[in-house]
Amino acid sequence: MTRNRAAASARRVGSASSTTRNALLDSVQSMMVEQGYAAVSYRALAARANVAPSLVQYYFPTLDDLFLGLLRRNTETLLGNLADVADLDRPLRAVWRYANSRGGAVLLLEFMALANNREAVHTEIGLGGERIRQAQLQAVTRAWGRYGLEGEDLTPAALLFMMNAIPRMILLEETFGTHTGHADTVEIIERFLNRIEPEVEAAVEAGPGTGALD
Repeated sequence: MTRNRAAASARRVGSASSTTRNALLDSVQSMMVEQGYAAVSYRALAARANVAPSLVQYYFPTLDDLFLGLLRRNTETLLGNLADVADLDRPLRAVWRYANSRGGAVLLLEFMALANNREAVHTEIGLGGERIRQAQLQAVTRAWGRYGLEGEDLTPAALLFMMNAIPRMILLEETFGTHTGHADTVEIIERFLNRIEPEVEAAVEAGPGTGALD
């Protein structure tokens, strides 16, 4: 099987900048969010995108290539957006909006489930996630001195971890019907943000757009 995958990956593939390739990635992202990763196959994706299965395989010789292509494209999109956020006065608001993207959280959970059976996806999630977190950290660290938090037991990295993890855990628990403590926790974060990055002024700023894990 390893030999077959290597041979498939060595075939000629479509350009990474192709409009068709990006349209296929858009379709597979929608399928994962709406139906789950198990619904993704060459035949199902081809039907969704209204193309021949052979065209899907031309751009993505293996399913690993398909899933990795989506992960990498979305990671690069998010990193580009975060580079813009680094120049804003209120980067935490942008991070909070990104973390609260329900579609992004659902997609990430699907990729995490998929990673149990696909080592390459497992590795890519870790690499991409670390790059995104580091970009967030750079943006927030630049603004940290304005927040007046120097005397508190809170670091930029710890705050970012909580702001990214809380919305995802809320979504995970809600799928099983658990809701206790969710509203209180979100309110605490919102009050904290209102203190250091007031919502009224932050509303005019654009946060990260739809991307990898968005």
